[in-house]
Amino acid sequence: MPVYEPWAGEPDVLAEASEVGRRAAAWIRSLPGPPVPCPVSTWLAGALPGAVETAMSSLDPADCDRMGPGGRIIEGTGGVDAETMSTLSVVPCVLSEAVWLTPDQQVRLLAVACVVSGIVRLLADDPGTEILHSLVSRMCTTLDHCGATLGHRGR
Repeated sequence: MPVYEPWAGEPDVLAEASEVGRRAAAWIRSLPGPPVPCPVSTWLAGALPGAVETAMSSLDPADCDRMGPGGRIIEGTGGVDAETMSTLSVVPCVLSEAVWLTPDQQVRLLAVACVVSGIVRLLADDPGTEILHSLVSRMCTTLDHCGATLGHRGR
């Protein structure tokens, strides 16, 4: 297997993604809780922001789709483990139980999970294109928007 060579600008892109992930996780943690604690509120305050932060700080373009021994395709994970991706994938199912959140907050949580999952998959599929054409940076801008604008309204 050839040695991985980072793409031009890769360290900056990954540092930006990690910082954006921290901000998104902080926004999720800042959302109001329900009048009475419940399993979903605990999950929203802990597991989900943890998954967002973990995914965005674990991104690894070297863990991309590649040809394995014998010509078999090996799917990359973008550096993010299956448990973290599983946490992100259940957001649409869990939000129906988060009745104390506004519809705007719920939509933004869906967007956060979708954007984070998308960044991971894009890096696993084609890291060079995503990094060299600033697609990861643009998705990070979208991720920042999900939390930044709601922090001042909709609570």
